[in-house]
Amino acid sequence: MHPTILATFFELSRTVVSTSSAGILLFLIALWAAKTDIARAGGLDKFVVFGNLCFAIPLAVFGAEHLSAARFIMFNVPSYMPWRLFWAYFVGFALLSTSLSIATKIQAHWSGLLFGIMMFLFVAMVHIPRVLASPGDRFAWTIVIREMSFAGGGWILVGNAMHGPGKSKLITVGRVLIAIAAIFFSVEHFLHPAACPGVPLEKLMPARIPGRLLIGYLTGAILLVAGASILLARKTRMAATYLGTWIVLLVLFIYGPILIVQMSDPSTAVKVEGINYFADTLLFAGAILALASATPRTD
Repeated sequence: MHPTILATFFELSRTVVSTSSAGILLFLIALWAAKTDIARAGGLDKFVVFGNLCFAIPLAVFGAEHLSAARFIMFNVPSYMPWRLFWAYFVGFALLSTSLSIATKIQAHWSGLLFGIMMFLFVAMVHIPRVLASPGDRFAWTIVIREMSFAGGGWILVGNAMHGPGKSKLITVGRVLIAIAAIFFSVEHFLHPAACPGVPLEKLMPARIPGRLLIGYLTGAILLVAGASILLARKTRMAATYLGTWIVLLVLFIYGPILIVQMSDPSTAVKVEGINYFADTLLFAGAILALASATPRTD
């Protein structure tokens, strides 16, 4: 085998192992940290309690991916920036630190704030130029909206952890960003119901999934109703709780089986794709559940 191909194989295989291990480890840490809150919560509030867990696990996965595949990820760093490899590693360590902070709620206000700023910079420096280069590419727009909802989730975590006049402003900004994402994604689901639900990108739901078009349309309807309610600040906690719960169920029963199938594929690229889709959608659920947690029960 050619040395370059062999090196690439081991590089990406290490990525699969490291991302999976990081996700499992953070799941255990976050579960242990939230055990008291889980025991006290009842009904759908148990899903709300899992908000930090849903937010932290994907960050650990992406952090491990940056560290194990830095020489590939560095090409996503804008060419005008010096030390592109350094920034790939830096972001990896930053994501791992943030995941631990959010999972354990230790200094979560700082980690959430910095994570939100980082996502905003990614949008401005990486994703907006791609949209401007191909304004008709709906997937490029979806990624921009998705990343901004992630930033909003980080700022909601900050607002939920702090006390003072800035608390409501941060939560409001995050609420609006999540509402925009929900409404945008709902339109995409109505136009392309066969796409994998939640965050509609290129991947389609496998034909073996029964009622996949129904799932797509139903997800679009839930996103639309919940997104409008969140945007108008009417029954925000209830809307975010139901929407976040639905996205978590999609992760478990749609993306989970897809991930299992793709992990059994001999192609490392297919494995990494399955991990990324699973983690992306889980992070979107975490941002929504963070909003539910940050909204008073009297809403």
